[in-house]
Amino acid sequence: MKIKATLLTFVPALFVAPTLDARPAPQRADIVIYGCTSAGVVAAIEARRLNRSVLLVCTGNYLGGMTTNGLGWSDTGNHRAIGGLALDFYRKVKRHYDNPAVWIHSKPPKAGSENFADDGAMWMFEPKVAEKIFEDWVRDAGVDVVRNQPLRRDAQGVERKGQRIVAFTSKSGRRFAGEVFIDATYEGDLMGLSGVSFTTGREANSRYGETLNGVQLKNTTNHQFTLPIDPYRIKGDPSSGLLPRISAATPAADGTADDKIQAYTFRLCMTDVPANRLPLPKPAGYDPGQYALLKRYMDAGYRNFFGKFDRIPNGKTDTNNFGAFSTDNIGMNYGYPLGSDAERARIIHEHVTYQQGLFYFMANDPSVPAETRAEMSRWGLCRDEFVTSGGWPREFYVREARRMVSDFVMAEPHLRGSKPTPRPIGMGSYNMDLAQCAAHC
Repeated sequence: MKIKATLLTFVPALFVAPTLDARPAPQRADIVIYGCTSAGVVAAIEARRLNRSVLLVCTGNYLGGMTTNGLGWSDTGNHRAIGGLALDFYRKVKRHYDNPAVWIHSKPPKAGSENFADDGAMWMFEPKVAEKIFEDWVRDAGVDVVRNQPLRRDAQGVERKGQRIVAFTSKSGRRFAGEVFIDATYEGDLMGLSGVSFTTGREANSRYGETLNGVQLKNTTNHQFTLPIDPYRIKGDPSSGLLPRISAATPAADGTADDKIQAYTFRLCMTDVPANRLPLPKPAGYDPGQYALLKRYMDAGYRNFFGKFDRIPNGKTDTNNFGAFSTDNIGMNYGYPLGSDAERARIIHEHVTYQQGLFYFMANDPSVPAETRAEMSRWGLCRDEFVTSGGWPREFYVREARRMVSDFVMAEPHLRGSKPTPRPIGMGSYNMDLAQCAAHC
């Protein structure tokens, strides 16, 4: 059983290329971190606290990964498990919202509201607030941040000397050298190029002595259809074919391995405050037929589409997948973890089209129940979030991609407490959580 987390990977790496002298001189630091996710930022702050020089190399122009790109409703479980720099971040969030002047579009939630505040910390926030905290944090710590330097993903991308990385090269040709390297990306590209063993897809239950890994039908209870739905284009006629976004593949036996990964999405920051609301865009290539299964579900009486419009401050949401047909683009991401840059771009584009089309369909298609259209029409993107991309998040929610296979792999027995966790270095608290991997007939 995988857990939803960013992997901090201390990687050994490739070889020193024979043409090394012809390469541009590298930037150097004791610790080089590739990936400016929350994990990357926190690793950089800790490195500076240990008086080490550090380079934080970003694939894009911003810090924070999903924390600053829509995931503002933290999955925290038991808050007492959170400490260290993570707790420091959430306390910085609360100090920001303790100022009454920042509540522009809504009033503060009542004390004791779910996921609001306790222990001097606050567990929900606007993306732009999280981003400012991270920017201030790295500036005050003296972290050297290098932006817009995605890794060159070929044999020339990573240099090793023996079993250690000595440098990596970005697509622009810049080189970064150090003593220790951390891959803090969601994709694990530096890890993969460095020769570290990894896996993708679902392992069989037998691999790590689990009960809930691999293909799961019998134990699947969440995000399922709650009403019987005919899957055929012409009801009752299998010869008419399946509706779009239903797989005809026969599922393998429960607990067996396959190459599927849990669905990706964009965690939208939305608002129903007119003064801050942008209209929901109609994507190029919009095809209402892609939502025929959802239409049939609504025809049967389904109305709970808005179940995960989780409220965060100032009249905004962290909008996440909910139910059987929602923002997760199920089955359309299998090629992403190991895909080329072009393949990844195609997958991201397909997800944008799907998700923008979904909300446009719900707000505008005459076949959608009137009350649902009216509710969807209240919502839009935020004028004051992701302003360089029209209110759309800059980052794709890559729930999992490469996963390192090392001497120790955390699995279900460790989470259940039936096996010990040697040398633990951190704590967390949440469910053993997994999004959909496939949609079958």
